[in-house]
Amino acid sequence: MRTTSRLTVLAAALLTATLAAPVSMAAAAAPAPTGTANHAVRVCALPVPGTAACHALLRTDVTALAAPAGYGPADLRSAYNLTSTGSATQTIAIVDAYDDPTAEADLGVYRSQFGLPACTTANGCFRKVDQNGGTAYPRKNGGWAQEISLDLDMASAICPACHILLVEADSNSFANLGAAENRAAAMGATVISNSWGGSDVSDATYGSYFNHPNIAITVSSGDNGYGAEYPASSHYVTAVGGTTLRSGGGSRGWTETVWSGAGSGCSAYNTALSGQASVGTGCSRRAVADVSAVADPNTGVAVYDSTAYQGRSGWLVFGGTSVSAPIIAGVYALAGNAASVDNNYPYAHAGSFYDVTSGSNGSCPTSQWCTAHAGWDGPTGLGTPNGTSGF
Repeated sequence: MRTTSRLTVLAAALLTATLAAPVSMAAAAAPAPTGTANHAVRVCALPVPGTAACHALLRTDVTALAAPAGYGPADLRSAYNLTSTGSATQTIAIVDAYDDPTAEADLGVYRSQFGLPACTTANGCFRKVDQNGGTAYPRKNGGWAQEISLDLDMASAICPACHILLVEADSNSFANLGAAENRAAAMGATVISNSWGGSDVSDATYGSYFNHPNIAITVSSGDNGYGAEYPASSHYVTAVGGTTLRSGGGSRGWTETVWSGAGSGCSAYNTALSGQASVGTGCSRRAVADVSAVADPNTGVAVYDSTAYQGRSGWLVFGGTSVSAPIIAGVYALAGNAASVDNNYPYAHAGSFYDVTSGSNGSCPTSQWCTAHAGWDGPTGLGTPNGTSGF
């Protein structure tokens, strides 16, 4: 029996008790993409050139709950056939912008709620640094703080025995986020998760930040439907798309379709992965995505964050490919192979995924880039994890 309630039972249990009228969206936030939940907002402003936006989508109709709603660790591990808890030899780095002053405390609430072992500075499991590796943390930003909580919770849900390194960039510029990426690599991360992006650009501009052999780097594909974003379109990363995940159906006990907001497409600039030739992406350059996991806010995940933003804190429900990127980072960490594989590895093990064969994220010149079918497709890549053998 699964240990956490789901969105499918949320209305009956919580509607009258906890759902106040949605708080109006602050001016800094941007509208959610078409096809997301009726009550979901981005928590980060849209990017301008040279900057990135986080990809977290907050359900505004299920906030400030007394208990978690949405999928918890047991649900996610069941859905993706994950049986091990990982190893403390693996360190998952979370790279985000700005400061979340309550990151460690909030992570403690999440892990305690779901019976996960404590991960603290005191026991050596958790570490938080600025982009220079010190403790001169940047200014607080409520939206990015919620993104940080989401990322920490998802990494914990999938790999509870792993160590976690949070690296906070001074701002959401690619230069600062890139410096934080390099810092994570220098500090011994075996896996790095990035839940943010901006316009598709060339690796000649920013690729040095992501070219870290023997480290698995995951990047969310974006929440705008069809259209490639960077750094998901980088040659050096694993681009992670998104699905709608529902309990029930088939021998697996779960069903998945394309989430309509999941980013996908064909980079205008960057070199294709060698492994992509074997699956026929139809793109002469780098195709997005490679793999995927749950991202639809309608089938979202439970997150705890106490840094109030737009009047919302406590137990929250999130979607967006900000969910799927740290999930896949956690799976890489569970597999423990990052030092000996690169981002072509999943393509050599394409049979080790749950293939997603229905749904679309828009219209596109080549249907494979935006519509699911057997084998590789843009919104979900090779599919979602079926254990760790694809990683």
